[in-house]
Amino acid sequence: MAPPIALPETFARAVAGLRSVTPRAEIALEEVGAPQRLAPYAFALSAAVLREEDEVATGRLILLHDPAGHEAWQGTLRLVTYVTAELEVDLAADPLLPGVGWTWLVDALEAHDARYRAAGGTVTQTMSTRFGELAGPPAAGDVEIRASWTPLGDDLAPHLEAWCALLASTAGLPPPGVTALSERRSAGAA
Repeated sequence: MAPPIALPETFARAVAGLRSVTPRAEIALEEVGAPQRLAPYAFALSAAVLREEDEVATGRLILLHDPAGHEAWQGTLRLVTYVTAELEVDLAADPLLPGVGWTWLVDALEAHDARYRAAGGTVTQTMSTRFGELAGPPAAGDVEIRASWTPLGDDLAPHLEAWCALLASTAGLPPPGVTALSERRSAGAA
């Protein structure tokens, strides 16, 4: 058996910060294999957002660490994310959606005091209509947010909290402690 590999202290603290966060009940986090070719050290989480037992959004957050630093990152740590959610067709067709999607990320980082630099990414909206053997369900829409940023410091708990807030916004969840009117009506009718 090979001896355990000593991880750089910065990376170990960053991973510990990510592992320390307990997300809201609708978000299920799971550690998954991280890409090995992007940086000397990597760690990854996947997420599923559930609403009434339906998966309404998914995501992946990858922590990259290069002790030598990376010029494009402007640091030694980099967070990379991919988040996707199904949307109602009218929302998916809204030309303002990409700007709103980017704002979900930036606002979440700021609200959780997750300091960062060198952020970049894309927001993609897609519409699908099914034909032939796949015909049946109505047209569907999706939003995809792909982004990366360099955290300032190695306490990444605020960054994971912000990422969970991004997932919740993308999935259309109400803020914590707020019940959607449709949920209150259903509970009151029972």
